[in-house]
Amino acid sequence: MYVSPHTGASSGHTGLPPEQPGTHTRRLGMIAFVATFGGLLFGYDTGVINGAVDPMKADLGLTPITQGFVVSILIFGAAVGAAVGGKLSDRYGRRHNIRMLSVIFIVGTIGEALSPSWQILALFRFILGLAVGGASTTVPVYLAEVSPTERRGSLVTRNEIMIVSGQFAAFIINAVIINIWGDYPGIWRYMLVIAVLPAFALLIGMLRVPESPRWLSGQGRRQDALTVLKRIRSAKRAEAEMAEVDKLVEEEREARTGGWSDLAVPWVRWLVVIGAILGIFQQFTGINAIMYYGTQLLEHTGFSSDGAVIANTLNGLFSVLGITVGTLLINKIDRRTMLVGGFFLIAFFHVLVGLSAILIPDVAIKPYVVLFFVVAFVFSMQGTLGPLVWLMLSEMFPLKIRSFSMGVCVFVLWLANAGVAFGFPPVVTALGIGPTFFIFAAISVLGMVFTFTMVPETRGKSLEEFEEQIRDRFSGTAEPERKASIW
Repeated sequence: MYVSPHTGASSGHTGLPPEQPGTHTRRLGMIAFVATFGGLLFGYDTGVINGAVDPMKADLGLTPITQGFVVSILIFGAAVGAAVGGKLSDRYGRRHNIRMLSVIFIVGTIGEALSPSWQILALFRFILGLAVGGASTTVPVYLAEVSPTERRGSLVTRNEIMIVSGQFAAFIINAVIINIWGDYPGIWRYMLVIAVLPAFALLIGMLRVPESPRWLSGQGRRQDALTVLKRIRSAKRAEAEMAEVDKLVEEEREARTGGWSDLAVPWVRWLVVIGAILGIFQQFTGINAIMYYGTQLLEHTGFSSDGAVIANTLNGLFSVLGITVGTLLINKIDRRTMLVGGFFLIAFFHVLVGLSAILIPDVAIKPYVVLFFVVAFVFSMQGTLGPLVWLMLSEMFPLKIRSFSMGVCVFVLWLANAGVAFGFPPVVTALGIGPTFFIFAAISVLGMVFTFTMVPETRGKSLEEFEEQIRDRFSGTAEPERKASIW
């Protein structure tokens, strides 16, 4: 019998036996830890450029145009990597894809650190972007598919924790290196090459973790899937989950799902459109304007060059603190509620940043007031939308095209990211900090309305149960209480 997920996060509402602690719990934790090194690399490689670009510019003689190209080419690579990586993950497996991505991380990192010219640097940053985009698609799906329903939120969100930890680590390392060895023109190479260490850790670790049981089942490898489930679940829970997956796989086989043709199916297309729009709203909060240009933004408000580098580490610190708080709440509060609350807080602090930039005269306290509200925005963003959008993208789509659908959405997300990366500096130059943040605030209000009216609830449901509910809603066969529970 179906019970609304609002009654709690226990597994009983899904008809599955409660998950019991044991050695399988620790094993699952270790699997999640290894896989999220992909998130750590994602964060470090996108955050390190914040401090590396100035010595890089001096060493390679970058012009404003070539500097923008070198910085942004990784984002375009990530968009391509997300789209292609999702399809490869569905075809060859989540584990296989992450192992392949770890090799690309290694090649891209070493290549960019040894680049003799900006052209070679741009080439390897594009290659590195392929790995970043592929990891942003594959790792959350892998974590969602190995996680029990009641722990899925916290386990998938570990990837976002590692992303912001990687960015924070990049900010700290940049600040230390610049303040100690800043006069050495090639110091940027050492900032970049540090990322090769977690890349090797990811490669070695993924040799020892299992494939996603849901992907194995979708490939007709039922016994292998059951074997994996018994490694990461209690025995009764593994058998019950396997029966649930079997049922869904058979339904999808009859429906012949599996690729672009599925976008002609109304409920699949509806979910992909919602996922893509969520990704756009996440990026247009302006979070990556801070991650990419935080140092320059703080200089613009009145900090000295060295002071801005040090102050920017607070953005990384409060990213980590925000995601930590979000992880503690994510299994206790409905996804939609957290999204709406997050959009509200983001809009609120954007308005305060804008008003501070416009109304406070150029006195000593001004940069610190702006920094305070920027940090508050970063904390609010990373405690809500940051992890939630990635989590919901890993939960929303049908099994057979889960990585493919997420790849489409993350491709759009990265294009929105590129739009922010390109648009933020000229918009700030043309309009100023205040009006720019007012624009971000208005977009966040639209995101709040979109979430309230369009985004379905996924908390407290197994991946298979949510898919069945959405499919029934569009076919008109859903019971009233099941239909209501989606929103």
